[in-house]
Amino acid sequence: MAKQKTINPALGKRKRGRGATGPEVNPGVDDLRRRGGAIVTAQKHMISAWGLMRAAGIIESFGKRGKPLATIVNSFSTHAPGHVHLRILEEEIRKELHRLGFNVWTANVGAVVCDGVAMGHFGMKYSLASRELITDQVETILAAHPCDAWVGIGNCDKIVPGMFNAMARMNLPAVYVGGGPMLAGREDTDLISIFEAVGKNAVGGMSDRELERMAAIACPGCGSCAGLFTANSMNCLGEALGIAPPGNGTVTAEIWTDAKKTRRKINPARLKIAREAARLLKNCLDRDFRPLDAITRKAIDNAFVCDMAMGGSSNTVLHTLALAAAADVNYDIRRIGLVSRRTPCICKLSPSRPEIHMEDFDRVGGVAALLREIHENGGADLSLDAPTVWGTLGDMVHKAKKSDGDVIRSAAAPFSKGGGLAILFGNLAPDGAVVKTVGVAEDMRKFSGPARIFESEEAARDGILSGRVKDGDVVVIRYEGPRGGPGMQEMLSPTAAIQGAGIRAALVTDGRFSGGTRGLCVGHVSPEAAAGGPLAIVNDGDEIAIDVDAGRVDARLSEGEIARRLKSLPPFVSKVRHGWLARYSAAVSSADKGATLSP
Repeated sequence: MAKQKTINPALGKRKRGRGATGPEVNPGVDDLRRRGGAIVTAQKHMISAWGLMRAAGIIESFGKRGKPLATIVNSFSTHAPGHVHLRILEEEIRKELHRLGFNVWTANVGAVVCDGVAMGHFGMKYSLASRELITDQVETILAAHPCDAWVGIGNCDKIVPGMFNAMARMNLPAVYVGGGPMLAGREDTDLISIFEAVGKNAVGGMSDRELERMAAIACPGCGSCAGLFTANSMNCLGEALGIAPPGNGTVTAEIWTDAKKTRRKINPARLKIAREAARLLKNCLDRDFRPLDAITRKAIDNAFVCDMAMGGSSNTVLHTLALAAAADVNYDIRRIGLVSRRTPCICKLSPSRPEIHMEDFDRVGGVAALLREIHENGGADLSLDAPTVWGTLGDMVHKAKKSDGDVIRSAAAPFSKGGGLAILFGNLAPDGAVVKTVGVAEDMRKFSGPARIFESEEAARDGILSGRVKDGDVVVIRYEGPRGGPGMQEMLSPTAAIQGAGIRAALVTDGRFSGGTRGLCVGHVSPEAAAGGPLAIVNDGDEIAIDVDAGRVDARLSEGEIARRLKSLPPFVSKVRHGWLARYSAAVSSADKGATLSP
């Protein structure tokens, strides 16, 4: 076969360094890593692509096709308040990339699920699964329309980790930027205030009119919900991982423009971060710095140090383990427990501290200030020499504010000596489970009681709201894991109902919790019930013991009784037989492996 003529040989000779490899995907992605946008701009047989790019306004003339080619992958959607303003950020990035000499493609991913809207009905089963769709869509966009580098814009729960995973999978020079947190509502409220108000209303503690008023004031505008829930936790971890600009996790989407807090506008500081993302992308391309240069075992340790210090969402465990898998980093869930034991929790935000929100965290220095205090006084293993899209992690930490002593406490006076998350094991969780320790009251850290069994999240919610759950019970929600749900839907409705109703009860599930969950809630129990895990054989009334400090969750059953019950367990039959969720259920891995899909 005749070799295709290269019209501009320089286009195929851009620097490709040691990072131009990565986990095996397919030959097209391998070629993309090596050649970037030259695949479509450097060879005569691709002249049809040049014509179409000119028609779309991507290149003004054929003579300008030699510029580096960047793609902005946005996730704009009116389905989620965290995403309604992302076109504004996209435009800031696009203009800055043009100024820096790029030709710029823009694209939008779908499958943006707002967990607050999906919560409480069947649609929530699609939420975690959508993380895989986001990653696959980014792969499709970049492989079908090759570029030299890309910027991902996200904000809400599964879009952020979906884009992180795509950065690792594609290993093309890339920077992630989020849309920023929402401002808190009046009277120190946020989305969780509404969910917990439902529980109060159910037991007569709040009128219907008061409930409607809460829904009207708690979420004032655009941005990811105002507490340290999953979206904001992951956006903060983007800084600690070194793949998002400093301030990415905490600078709010909007600011108030009047003292009475009745009017808002897009935060100029958030627009500045968007422009900085464009400049960082050029820097990454110039030095051939790629996501896998940042996403290493050391960086994942740094991310979990940050997570433990700030008491982030338990979902960060699931998503960061998935990122490790995407980056081909062997990272065992037991290592998270080790990081947690070495890292004091020095920050609590809503829902653990309902009156403190992301804007307060940002005011006192955000992630950088948190990590400075941990590095200087916390004793945790934080690696400041870890490479990032802006230099090293130390470049951000060394110039950060000192802790304020309130929102970010000193490491000498932490909220707890251990981290905000803990990994539990026991005869109910041989492969591990996760609990958000910062949300657990001191008198609940060691708890035992009779099991109240529910075979789904919906059944549990209805049982709690109807009074079937009493003080001292351990609510067990099973067959809600990655395979069993399918989709491992979040348990905010039942946990908020327990809190709102004032019931002193624990909850154990193979499903997961919202970042807004508080209370003694043990999730991600592995192996899940659908995989024949021990949670499947617990009966109503069996005694369950949880010891957060000892790292245990056990049914008070003999080994022989557990073995007998497991032997007689019927085969699992999925609730879903057709469509995308059926395929997901058949291929998804366990929660302790990040609930990832097999290749």
